[in-house]
Amino acid sequence: MEKERLNKYLAACGLCSRREADRLIEEGAVSVNGGRAVPGMQVSAGDQIMVNGKSIHGKDEKVVLAYYKPVGVTCTEKDKFADKKITDMVKFPVRVTYAGRLDKDSEGLMILTNDGGLINAMMRGSGGHEKEYVVRVNKEISDEFIRHMAEGVYLSELSVTTKPCKITKTGKFTFKIILTQGLNRQIKRMVRELGYHVYAIKRNRIENITLGNLKPGQFRRLGEDELHVLYKSCFFE
Repeated sequence: MEKERLNKYLAACGLCSRREADRLIEEGAVSVNGGRAVPGMQVSAGDQIMVNGKSIHGKDEKVVLAYYKPVGVTCTEKDKFADKKITDMVKFPVRVTYAGRLDKDSEGLMILTNDGGLINAMMRGSGGHEKEYVVRVNKEISDEFIRHMAEGVYLSELSVTTKPCKITKTGKFTFKIILTQGLNRQIKRMVRELGYHVYAIKRNRIENITLGNLKPGQFRRLGEDELHVLYKSCFFE
């Protein structure tokens, strides 16, 4: 296996900076294969590396998180004008990014990962992955509105008709909708074409992954069973 300096390896794992890694090594907080690490030593992914008694997983390990994005957080990494960037809100030892966006004024489930293959698979428009939302609008929802939304709405701004979808009225001003395509601001555009205005959007589910008990701003690492179903839906169906 290819070897590299221990401080560089720890930094690549997202644990800390190289300078902080050097400090940890000098303090005796790092061990390699059961022995105390020394500054400048070379390691590889096959070595057992521990920091303060906790095992450090390889830098190439796939990480997938479910994150509850609050209203006001922008899905961006570099926009200097964004008050709250998603990359600033989620603190995880391994660098992750988002597989699909939510508008700044929308909330709910997002998938964050360091797996580029999974991101590409989930972002493919042809994938048909289900995304479930709860939406609140500005006036009472009619049966005609539900029928038009379900059958597909012509979006004049994009010159395209949306695919048929599942939609259920859940209250006087609210409905649940399941989409299998990801057009830009799709729900807002659909609603606007039918003479309504969106007050709030919350995404509850992406494929088999749900918000569960997460509260705004919280995240959790997906379990093995969840990952198995998610990867199967993205790569084998």
